[in-house]
Amino acid sequence: MATRIRVGACAGVSLLALASAAAAQDHSHHGQHAAAPAEAPHASHAMTSPYGAWAMSRDASGTSWQPDSGEHAGIHTVRGDWTVMTHALLNLTYDTQSGPRGGDKTFVSGMLMTTARRDLDDGSALNLRAMLSPDPLMGKSGYPLLLAAGETANGVDPLVDRQHPHDFFMELSASYSKRLSEKDSLYGYIGLPGEPAFGPPAFMHRMSAMDSPEAPITHHWLDSTHIVFGVTTLGWAHDRFKIETSAFKGREPDEERWGIDEPKLDSWSVRASWNPSSDWALQASYADVSAPEQLEPDEDETKWSASVLHTRRLGETGWWSSTLAWGRKTNSHDESKDGWLLESALHPNDRWTVFARAERIETDELVPGDHGGHGPLYTVGKASVGAVRDWRIAPRVRFGLGALYAMNRVPDALEPIYGGDPDGGMIFMRLKID
Repeated sequence: MATRIRVGACAGVSLLALASAAAAQDHSHHGQHAAAPAEAPHASHAMTSPYGAWAMSRDASGTSWQPDSGEHAGIHTVRGDWTVMTHALLNLTYDTQSGPRGGDKTFVSGMLMTTARRDLDDGSALNLRAMLSPDPLMGKSGYPLLLAAGETANGVDPLVDRQHPHDFFMELSASYSKRLSEKDSLYGYIGLPGEPAFGPPAFMHRMSAMDSPEAPITHHWLDSTHIVFGVTTLGWAHDRFKIETSAFKGREPDEERWGIDEPKLDSWSVRASWNPSSDWALQASYADVSAPEQLEPDEDETKWSASVLHTRRLGETGWWSSTLAWGRKTNSHDESKDGWLLESALHPNDRWTVFARAERIETDELVPGDHGGHGPLYTVGKASVGAVRDWRIAPRVRFGLGALYAMNRVPDALEPIYGGDPDGGMIFMRLKID
């Protein structure tokens, strides 16, 4: 039986509110530290990665890479020998999905992330990271999202045409790195939960996706391993190239979203990453996953992933970021299913962000089989476009209003149960502290 740590919903909300308030307060302290000559060395260390001698802007979720020209927003403070960075995002979203399988829901999503880093005298670095999410407040069945499938709400029934909520603890991790030369470093990473070396950065950390409140339907092809309860990673990086391998728990989180599952290292992955220039990030990865689905404990899975991320700076505050990614899942019966994603976001200034996404997946989870398992294989597609307008209400706090519209494409055989090609939309407001 899984070991659980219980956390109340009210406690989670209070923690997010208190941490966000503390982050805003820390910004005022940061100015004092930056002005003090004794703290200047720590401030400069905070701009490099805790894993090696590259810019912190290259780091994304887990140990994944994004283009160096990307952003790594956060409020930096110095506490003795530790450099602390905090940022937060909170969305309040109204979601409506059309057709017989659609629905309406208002929900809260987002994350609070804090890292604490200490540089040691021998050139090594220790980094601690915690990431929390209000997703469990939306309920165990998540929110309506046509063509999405994966995980379970009650431990019995699969979630179909819904996006599952993420756990309250999205990451509790520690890493240690050792510089071998000006261009080489070794690092180790452990998490409970954490993210193994597989796939591109998780969607809520990709610059091309982070402004959209809607999860991609390719999530379980590309980055669903970003929360696993038990992961260890060992990596070697040389300048703009790195290779890393992970041992991790293959089973996806269960329906108890407020706790911590029992760790187990029964799966493994390997990933090669290359940033040929400051605007590009490429990766290819493979994973051998043991029993990922709770409802199919005897079904293992292998996964492949490849992605290209591009980010270009536009003036002092603007950027344009895009992701092209492919993933393949193959089950124990050698049945493979592919997923493709193309997404892009344009942020021309501090006020506006426009984002778009197109996806195509092969899935057998939309219609149950004769004995309650997976059913026929269908190819379905989705495209969405949206925008958000931000207002800066404090030096490090932004308030935004946004909306998106999505179109879904299903084959003729699925049109009767979906009511043709259904559509959907979201309107949202957000609070961003960075």
